[in-house]
Amino acid sequence: MESLIISTGVVALAEIGDKTQLLAFILAARFKKPLPIVLGILCATVVNHGLAGAVGAWITAAVSPEILRWVLGLSFIGMAIWTLIPDKIEEEETQVAKRLGVFGATLVTFFLAEMGDKTQIATVALAAHYAAPMMVVIGTTLGMLIADVPAVFVGDKLAGKIPMRLVHSIAAAVFAVLGVATLLGAGARLGL
Repeated sequence: MESLIISTGVVALAEIGDKTQLLAFILAARFKKPLPIVLGILCATVVNHGLAGAVGAWITAAVSPEILRWVLGLSFIGMAIWTLIPDKIEEEETQVAKRLGVFGATLVTFFLAEMGDKTQIATVALAAHYAAPMMVVIGTTLGMLIADVPAVFVGDKLAGKIPMRLVHSIAAAVFAVLGVATLLGAGARLGL
């Protein structure tokens, strides 16, 4: 249950102000059809984070526990630093052929925008850390939806009222604590 809760919270915080949240704002403003946008976000996230969770599970099986501890600890600390750097949306990520429709455009752009994004990499690291990829993928998907669904419905009105620097600082602190705890072997002592 810890893997679900931590994954949900960390990704929800990390996603605020992220390029995929900005993409949700843009798609909502462009298409004004929230339901297909939300469904596109959900499907793209499940596939993208499902693949990331599988990579995390593979890493757990393929890498020795001592090396894994160092890789994960340093990855979490790297995620903390990355979270403090604001994202910018690339215009080409929003230019998907109109023939795909709202759902298709959202699915494709979200999937591509998430490739190599900090929330995808966090999913890999969390799945490897907790050795519970299914719970992590459910958690990271919920975190994405918690951050992105309100963006679809409320759009730019909400963006100006969220203290982005504070939210990013909290997410960075959580990643940093996970990194230091992992490096100190907290997971091994807890039976992870």
